[in-house]
Amino acid sequence: MALDFGVFCKNTLDGGVVEHCFSSVFGLAANSDPSYLDWLISAWGWTLLVSGLGLAIAIVLGILMGALRTLPDTKITYQFFLWFSTCWVELFRNIPIIVQVFLWYYVIPAFIMPLKAVPSFWLVSIALGFFTSARIAEQVRAGIGSIPSGQRAAATALGLTTLQSYRYVILPIALRIVIPPLTSESMNLIKNSSVAFAVSVPELTLFAMQAQEETSHGIEVYLAVTALYALSAFFVNWVMTLIEKRSRIPGVVNISPSAKLAH
Repeated sequence: MALDFGVFCKNTLDGGVVEHCFSSVFGLAANSDPSYLDWLISAWGWTLLVSGLGLAIAIVLGILMGALRTLPDTKITYQFFLWFSTCWVELFRNIPIIVQVFLWYYVIPAFIMPLKAVPSFWLVSIALGFFTSARIAEQVRAGIGSIPSGQRAAATALGLTTLQSYRYVILPIALRIVIPPLTSESMNLIKNSSVAFAVSVPELTLFAMQAQEETSHGIEVYLAVTALYALSAFFVNWVMTLIEKRSRIPGVVNISPSAKLAH
């Protein structure tokens, strides 16, 4: 069976061939009708946007919640933070991501009225961010736990407060340790962004479903979408590998918790 990737140069309105379809993607062809290639590139952009917003939310909240889970329980305030961060992690990591998307899209706006005006891609990004933040929080907690206790004791001996100890001593080391598992979570988030199709965000999965129905060229459509998902994940892996190499602690080859468990 011969594959026909020319389907991407067909008009999305009437199925006719779009001349200079590759030029239209970059806006070089004047007055060109939208092709399935235009739609594919647009869908890829939506996937990257949702993934990027979700990852930004996940990293900020994940680091915060992971750090809070390692506070010493010597004060009532710290005990509250420990309880809150534990509840956060257990809640968001134990509810399926598709259910969280539906909750943010259908349920929560019924109680928080301003959310009804928030675009669906933002709600999906929040759902993805909260879900992934619970997983990152556990990785940060493990990273902090793998740091020798002498580091915290040294920070205390220097007169640093708890906040200063985390800011200047503990987190700079822990974040370097968790880069390898954070890479996997970043790649997983790109794949998890496919749930956005459920609330009509025009990303890659929704494009694939609709384009396959309209063109009857499901093999070509899903191959193209698969390639873009893989390309996005490989790019994230490449970027995170560069970050890991540049931030590696001198004299330490691999100190990630996953590496220690492997031994």
